[in-house]
Formats: sequence, C-alpha cells, structure tokens
Amino acid sequence: MPYFDAASAAPLHPVARQALLASLDEGWADPARLYREGRRARLLLDAAREAAADAVGCRPDELVFTPSGTRALHDGIAGALAGRRRVGRHMAVSAVEHSAVLQSAAALEAAGGSFTEVPVDRTGRVAPGAYAAALRPDTALAALQSANHEVGTEQPVAEVAEECRAAGVPLLVDAAQSLGWGRVEGGWSLLTASAHKWGGPSGVGLLAVRKGVRFAAQGPADERESGRAPGFPDLPAIVAAAASLRAVRAEAAAEGARLRALVDRVRARVPELVRDVEVVGDPRRRLPHLVTFSCLYVDGESLLHALDRAGFSVSSGSSCTSSTLTPSHVLRAMGVLSEGNVRVSLPVGTAEEDVERFLEVLPGVVASVREQLGAPTETAAPAGEAAELVVDALGKRCPIPVIELAKAFPGVPVGGLVTVLSDDEAARLDVPAWCEMRGQEYVGEHSVEGGVAYTVRRLA
Repeated sequence: MPYFDAASAAPLHPVARQALLASLDEGWADPARLYREGRRARLLLDAAREAAADAVGCRPDELVFTPSGTRALHDGIAGALAGRRRVGRHMAVSAVEHSAVLQSAAALEAAGGSFTEVPVDRTGRVAPGAYAAALRPDTALAALQSANHEVGTEQPVAEVAEECRAAGVPLLVDAAQSLGWGRVEGGWSLLTASAHKWGGPSGVGLLAVRKGVRFAAQGPADERESGRAPGFPDLPAIVAAAASLRAVRAEAAAEGARLRALVDRVRARVPELVRDVEVVGDPRRRLPHLVTFSCLYVDGESLLHALDRAGFSVSSGSSCTSSTLTPSHVLRAMGVLSEGNVRVSLPVGTAEEDVERFLEVLPGVVASVREQLGAPTETAAPAGEAAELVVDALGKRCPIPVIELAKAFPGVPVGGLVTVLSDDEAARLDVPAWCEMRGQEYVGEHSVEGGVAYTVRRLA
C-alpha cells in the first residue's frame, strides 16, 4: 500500500533502524557518569551531536536534543523571548507557521505581549519587505519556517534573516520539513527540527541557538543539554536520528531530483485528469517531494477515506474533516480553495509505478465522492430567467454551499446575481475560489441572521 504522507512522518530509514538497534546495546547508560559504560554512552552522544550540528551548519555546543520538534519550538521561542524581555514583548511570525509557533505567539499575547502575523501571497510565500515592516523597536523575536508543511512552498529565509539582522532581531527558523533536504542558508539565530520528518525515530527534536543570541531557558534548571532540555536523553533514538540525517543528506541531491520529477508529473496531470481542481503552493520554489491540490465539490474526509480504500495514504489541510469545521490556517492565509484538499508527500524510495497508479485511481475516486454529494456534472448550462437567486445553505457544511451555488448558477442570466447564505467558515474561502476558477465576479459578503451572505455575479 503506497504511503504518501512523508510530510507528517517519514518511514524509518534503514540506517536509523540499524543505529537504533546497535545503540540499544551500547548506549543505555547515563552519559553524565564517569565509569566505562557512561563514557561509552557519552562518546555516542557527542558523536551524534557533532553529526547533527554538521548537518545543521552550527557548532556542536550550539545544538541540543529535545523530546520533539514541537518541544524545540516551544522552548526555543520561550527562551529567546525571555532572553530579550528588556527589549520588548512583541513577536513577528508568518501567517502560515506551524501551529506550535502560532500557539506560542497566542500564549505571548495572553500574557500581555503581542504579535504580528505577516501575510503571504497566493503561493504561500512571504515578502521580505512585508516581514521587515512587521519588525518594531520592541520586537524580541521573529519566526519563519524554511518550507511550509502543507503546500511545500519554500520561504526566503536568507532575505528575511538579513532584514532581521538590520533590525537587531533574532530569527528562529522552523526547519522541520526541509532539513533532510539540505542546510538552511542565511543568518538565522535559532533553528528547530524533528527527526521523524526525515526518517529518524519519533521523539527526537533539535534546537540550535547561535552563540551571542540572548537566551534564557525556562523552567527549573537542569544540568543536561546546557539546561535547555531537561531529563535523561533517549540516547538510542538520538543516535539513530543523527545517523539517518547524515544518510538522507547523502542521498538528497539524487533522490530530490527524482522525486521532484514525479511531483511535477502529479502537478501537471491532476488538472488534466480531474476537472475543477486547483494545485496550490509555489510551482518552483518548493520542496521536491510535496504537492497539494484542492477539488471543488468534494468532502475532504470522504475523499481521504476513499483513497485509503483504494490503497493510498494521503493527508489533507481541508476544513471538511471530522476533527475541525474551520479551514486550514495555511490555506486560509493563502486565500485558496480549501474543500477537497489532498496533500501528497512522497517518501524516499517512492516507486514511479505507485505515482502512476495514484493518477489512474484519483479521477474515479473524486467522481464517486462528487456523485455521492450530488455535485453538478456540467460546468455550465443555458441561463434561465431569474435575475437574482438566493441559495439557503445555512446549517450545511463544506462542500455543500458551493455545490448548491453551482447548481443554481445556470438559472441566472449574464449580469444576474446569486447569493449564498452559509454559516460554514470554509465558504469564506471556497465561494471566492469558485468564482476565480469559473471566471465569475465575487461581489462580496455581508452578515445576515444566522450566518453570512456571499454574492456572485454571472459574467458569462
């Protein structure tokens, strides 16, 4: 069964498995002790730190291991903010950061601080100038991911780092998605990553803090990991994480080129095979293994289940899932279609025939889900007589409001209006996206009792 969700967790790399098993025998002792077993464990820990630091591009004494990438983000942000508390309590973040960063920013605000979200364009990329404009005299920290976890867009880290340097603000980079493919270039101040993203074991994160960055670790002091990651280290997992990072880096150039070609095929073929699809994310400045697209008139949860039954494990940032009734914050910030979202992220070693099989299966799966939901089968129909229609979709969830809009649209003449009433948050993205895909005019929205009215003008 093809697994296409490496952006969530990559399969354990063979080198990681070998290193893990070997270090279970050699690295079980306390590396802080002076006896033989402790010294042996310390040698393993030091070697893992040196290998990880080399991959990151920092000094070994600048890097510590944490229990997860999320923990590295939380601790990195908290320590940097505390270290610069005399400067101020403001933070700048992009609107598409990982939830761990946005939650830390929200916690800062709840504690009396503030943060600024830097907007992104429709590809999910920030403008360095916009980031510079968000920096203030009281900005203690800026945060920017190296590449987005949902759509794969790479960010201009080097340019933003230069803006931060000029303003005297440290930049924290979340490199979880990109570190397995290469170093993050530019003058960043702090960097975090997570081993399970590149084929290492789960439960190992990295936090690098450059010398000279003001940093005050939060919580009770601990003698381990420079006081920045308390507790007994999971040494076998750390050794496996470092070994697998070195291994994937050795393969990155060749495997990245191979996977990029497969992803290019998916990006080109999906809109040809399935009507009413929007491929999102930057088409060029992106991770080599990841592609995301959204399908009109599709329930995301049903689509993922249908693909799973067909033998494909994929992910989604769609609002149409059982876990949330709001759109992905990444898709919302980009202003792209959220319904029927599919993220395909290919693990190392993905076979070409598996990608071809996915492209063969996808059209039938999407058509089946659309049929179940009663989606329109034609993209256009002769106009009717009504100059204006109101479609009441209150109480109906994504993608039903847009399906009802599409069904009603043929009954409106050119120049006529259709107003959709909806209380589903996803409609705020999906109705304008439908208009752009259809070449129609999105007039705007206004509040009504029980929800929001979205008005569309027929242009053709």
